Amino acid sequence: MQNYPLQILNDHQSSVSSGVQNMLDKITPEIPHSSFVTDLAIIMILASIVTLAFFKMKQPLIIGYLFAGMLLGPLSPLWASLIPEGGEFMGLGQSGILSDVSVLNIFAELGVILLLFVIGIEFPYSKIKSIGKVAIGAGTIGLFLTLGVVFYASSLFGLGFMNSLFLGAALSISSTAIIVKILEDTGKIKKESSILVLGMLIVEDIIAVILIATLESVALAGSVSYSSILTIVVVAAALIGGTLTVGTKVVPRLIDRVAATEHKEILLLSVLGVCFGYALLANVVGLSVAIGAFLAGVLVAESKSAEVSKILSSPIKDMFVAIFFVSVGALMNVAELEHYIVLAIGLIVVSVLIKFGGVMLGTFLFRQERTKSLRSAFALAGPRGEFSIVIVKTGVDIGAVSSFVFPLIGIISIISAFISPLLIRASDRVIPKLED
Repeated sequence: MQNYPLQILNDHQSSVSSGVQNMLDKITPEIPHSSFVTDLAIIMILASIVTLAFFKMKQPLIIGYLFAGMLLGPLSPLWASLIPEGGEFMGLGQSGILSDVSVLNIFAELGVILLLFVIGIEFPYSKIKSIGKVAIGAGTIGLFLTLGVVFYASSLFGLGFMNSLFLGAALSISSTAIIVKILEDTGKIKKESSILVLGMLIVEDIIAVILIATLESVALAGSVSYSSILTIVVVAAALIGGTLTVGTKVVPRLIDRVAATEHKEILLLSVLGVCFGYALLANVVGLSVAIGAFLAGVLVAESKSAEVSKILSSPIKDMFVAIFFVSVGALMNVAELEHYIVLAIGLIVVSVLIKFGGVMLGTFLFRQERTKSLRSAFALAGPRGEFSIVIVKTGVDIGAVSSFVFPLIGIISIISAFISPLLIRASDRVIPKLED
């Protein structure tokens, strides 16, 4: 699957962190130490300490997760003097405290799937139906306006045509995982504006899949493959349409039958089966697993046992979501900031402002209330993440994009993730003043 940040890891992994492993071997030489267990222990311990500190400072937990990842990651200079250098990572020769960073990829993917599934339970079909046209229209306008302006700005910064094109596409897609997590943590996930935001994020995810296929076609063949675009659109429409018609009549009844056993273990396994089954189905047909997981949540929301299902699956979701954001932080190459920081900040400012304006324009054209439009714009303006990195990685892999764009998009993704909670907080201050 190619939807999430740590898929940019090379097949060749960093060597085992000799400092940590040797220490464990000396303490308990008779016990075989699994690098997987060691890494998981390090991740959970450090993440809990850092996030507790951020909670005490009244800062969003997501920033704590990202910061913990920055400390743990193979790109962190913190470990340079403590741990011997290992194999290459993203073309860089510095290892971190973790022995096998790629294992985070599995947890990261699980985290996004479970996050979107639990959020989907908050949105039964009736809510989805109410914002369908607006989400499609406003989401498309905001995305393509951002793509065009960022492409032009990148050209002005001196980047080549293909570099500018891939960067424009990457910075036009907001991060579903980051936005949903912030809205959930701030207690805004059930607001009417959040329903619209989530609808536009799903639309963006679908367009992102189309963009990847289109950009590959342009880079390799010099032309757009309209048949590929049409195929993706038809598949997405069939999956979503089938879910909201046939699926809502079949799956909720099956879940209620399982719930009638009054056995929570069986119910949990059943709803998780629906969740991962739908994520797999979406991936098999060429769509994002996030789309499949969200649709699975919508199906569970139509059952009478939706609230119980959410309560049962939420603790599992919280664990894997935490590891997902730690893994995003692990991508931050602090040592490379000096080389790209000016360009990164310039592109962040342009993309945030244009995305804000694009969402405002789209919601205005579809006659949404000013308050809802503003909250939606503030939420969608900030974070770039999983699809941004995948789009640029695709360009690098086929030789269409310069290699320096890779760490550049990583830096942009992390910085934008840090400012996103601040933008949503700003909306809480700005909107009431406008209403006075």
